[in-house]
Amino acid sequence: MSHPPQPTSRIGVYIPSIALFVAVLIWASSFVAMKVAVMAFSPLVVIFGRMAVASVIFGFVALRTGIPKVRRQDVVIILCMALCEPCLYFIFEAFALRYTTASQAGMITAMLPLMVAAVAFVSLGERPRARTWAGFFIAVAGVVWLSAASVSSDLAPNPILGNTLEFLAMVCATGYTVLLKRLSSTNSPWFLTAVQAVAGALFYLPGLLLPIAQTHGEPGLNGVLAILYLGSIVTIGAYGLYNFGVSRLPASQASAFINLIPVFSVILGTMLLGETFTPWQIAASVVVLVGVGLSQGGLRRVGVE
Repeated sequence: MSHPPQPTSRIGVYIPSIALFVAVLIWASSFVAMKVAVMAFSPLVVIFGRMAVASVIFGFVALRTGIPKVRRQDVVIILCMALCEPCLYFIFEAFALRYTTASQAGMITAMLPLMVAAVAFVSLGERPRARTWAGFFIAVAGVVWLSAASVSSDLAPNPILGNTLEFLAMVCATGYTVLLKRLSSTNSPWFLTAVQAVAGALFYLPGLLLPIAQTHGEPGLNGVLAILYLGSIVTIGAYGLYNFGVSRLPASQASAFINLIPVFSVILGTMLLGETFTPWQIAASVVVLVGVGLSQGGLRRVGVE
């Protein structure tokens, strides 16, 4: 298995990690922005809007830089990557945030690094040890507990359904991360980000004709600003930085930064949306983080020193 490209300067060694840290901080804020947006518009409208905004921005960039050539053998992999995320991923996440809180949805993302480690065992030669599997099952138990301890509210009318949908989003994100890692050796991270945006806009465009795409709530300036933020700062900024980090680090190491999203999402959800956790939910969240923490450092890769 080939080594990921390594930065040459002393400062450059830390650049991928800094990019990933900033990416997950922006992603954590996206739960708040998405919650605001889906309270005003249909999830299908919100997702198409953010993809369309990003596509327009990338279109202006492409007019100046041109469109890079893609290897024929990469086309199918790129399409599968885009199908996983943003196409299917955002369907699950957007509808999840209609039924659960941004804080709880953010906690579910703690599962992603463990799920990536499991899939990377088969596809990337990254072999999880017993400690990683133990952490995986503890984190799963914590997620189940978090959902069971949830209570319905105006911000979370059906938290069990919402958390289940968010978990399915993480399944899609796992496929996306592994496929992205395969593509990053021959394609620019920013090009792959642009492909995601355009593919997502085309995928969701027909959905605007469905009855379910009718407006929900009371559309206003906050909802529009949330969509613009999601399309520019999150879709371009966060995904671009994350794709860059994944292209420079092993998939399991890069995905470990996702562990920071639950912390940031809870803080932002509490500060900006007034969300609260019950004592049992706090305990369940601790179990999730303990499971994730236990799994770290428990990976060894075949053929990579």
